Amino acid sequence: MAEVAVALLERAARRDAALEELRALRVALQAVPPAALRARLGEHHLGALFGLLAVNDREQVSTCVSILERLLQALEPLYVIQNLREELQKGLVHPDDSVKILTMSQVGRIVEDSAAVTEILHSPELLRQIINCIGGEKIAVAKEAIKSLSRIAQRQEGLEALFGSSLLAELRNVMATSDVVRYRVYELIVEISAVSAESLNYCASSGLIPELIGELTGEDVLVRATCIEMVTSLAHTPQGRQYLAQQGVIDRISNIILGAESDPFSSFYLPGFVKFFGNLAVVDSPQQICERYPVFMEKVFEMAESQDPTMIGVAVDTLGILGSNVEGKQVLQKTRSRFQNLLSKIGHQAKNAPTELRLRCLDAISSLLYLPPEQQTEDLLRMTESWFTSLSSQPLELFRSISTQPFPDLHCGALRVFTAIANQPWAQKLMLSSPGFVEYVVDRSVEPDKASKDAKYELVKALVNSKTIAEIFGNQYYLRLRAYLQEGPYYVKAVSTTAVEGAE
Repeated sequence: MAEVAVALLERAARRDAALEELRALRVALQAVPPAALRARLGEHHLGALFGLLAVNDREQVSTCVSILERLLQALEPLYVIQNLREELQKGLVHPDDSVKILTMSQVGRIVEDSAAVTEILHSPELLRQIINCIGGEKIAVAKEAIKSLSRIAQRQEGLEALFGSSLLAELRNVMATSDVVRYRVYELIVEISAVSAESLNYCASSGLIPELIGELTGEDVLVRATCIEMVTSLAHTPQGRQYLAQQGVIDRISNIILGAESDPFSSFYLPGFVKFFGNLAVVDSPQQICERYPVFMEKVFEMAESQDPTMIGVAVDTLGILGSNVEGKQVLQKTRSRFQNLLSKIGHQAKNAPTELRLRCLDAISSLLYLPPEQQTEDLLRMTESWFTSLSSQPLELFRSISTQPFPDLHCGALRVFTAIANQPWAQKLMLSSPGFVEYVVDRSVEPDKASKDAKYELVKALVNSKTIAEIFGNQYYLRLRAYLQEGPYYVKAVSTTAVEGAE
């Protein structure tokens, strides 16, 4: 097959291969390891195949793309950029998206290679074409372009190339294509800013981050809703948070939430703004954020207490994020009865709301109730127990009834709640005193699918790994749980049968 492939390649190199021969070459290459062709593959073969893409014949283009995908795997990225630079440039402006995707995948390989990426930095025309790909209709091409440019910008020379030359003007030209493309460029800028403080300085000095923030705090409510997601990503890094604080952006977001009462269109952007503070609290300090921006907590409670399922969902998600660490839990505990009453509403929603909101409530409850073993002080254990009892008059039975429903997502969500509390002594005592609960935990027959089996296994693991389980559950149940853990999530008990002569 290697000989057949080489012979067909020679035909293609002379550009006199018919479509049938190109099809045969594609089939032959699937049977030959790319490494076996490396020594016999020349740039004239590849140049000719790229040349065969310049036709208005969709099948020929598709066949050549498949052939090139296979052949280029055999070559080092450095070889590709050094010998096929012009072909790559033409590929990025080809009218067929499959050619652009093939070319962008090679650019992706090149920027990941430390030796090859410097070659791209000395190819301004190729960089220009990559930037223009951000404006392409095919989202896969645009995403790959953003990823490659972000990778290039991880090097000092890359930052200088993108922001210290005419390429910045090229970025701005692309931004003018449409609103969608403008947001793609902002996405690229946020990704570059996440690398280091120096990267962020380049992006800020270019004027692009100030423009993003200008749109965030502008009058267009739909634009606000889109921009807040990117600003939230920016806040995930220390340098991003510092920049937003120095520029007064966090204060401005707080003021917009404050003014949302009188804005009839606030429902468009309010969820994103509240999530911004929720994420900020977790990566920074929940106590400091909630004390400095009290409007955030007040708005979360208002949304959770409302009748709007969309607002309730956002509030529940935010409470789950906020309560994912001990400091956040303590901030919520300080609100006393208001949060306890809210838990009762969340428990009610977990049982009665539409499925999507039920799932979000279950995930938030899991996050709120989980306590790592090293943080299980008496006060915190009393707190999680009181939260659990606030969810319903019979919370264990509530989640058990959800876990027996024939909906895998809800079933797993309820199991995750049990897993969250499984290492806490008060929960273990509750489980033991609930008739049939331990039998339910070790019963494999109630888990119909892989996700459910995995979720049950995580519950068993959390119980077995707890220091108090043997003492509270007793030896008999403890040994059954350990056996379950050792057998793995998918264990099936062998059933012996006896063959009877003459039986069908």
